[in-house]
Amino acid sequence: MPKITYIENNGNSQTIEVANGLSVMEGAVQNNIAGIDADCGGGMACATCHVYVKEEWFDKLPKKEDGEEDMLDMAFEPKKNSRLSCQVLVSNELNGLVVNIPSKQG
Repeated sequence: MPKITYIENNGNSQTIEVANGLSVMEGAVQNNIAGIDADCGGGMACATCHVYVKEEWFDKLPKKEDGEEDMLDMAFEPKKNSRLSCQVLVSNELNGLVVNIPSKQG
């Protein structure tokens, strides 16, 4: 299974195995990763699963859809490398992905 590293705002990090086909958000929720609230359960109806993707990984992800861009506008301190973790599906190609969790969620 691919390994995803979640880095909290305080610098603590956890690397976990996430099954292919799950979202980065689902991996976080199933493993009690602090800071990814996922209030809407992955329906792209909130921005509480907002993460910053490490630059070297950003271009390896599928492009954002318009709806994701709209939701990120409501996220706390969005940046150019912001993504909703519910929209990033885990695959073998993402083994080693690193995401940073904002200091708070929108």
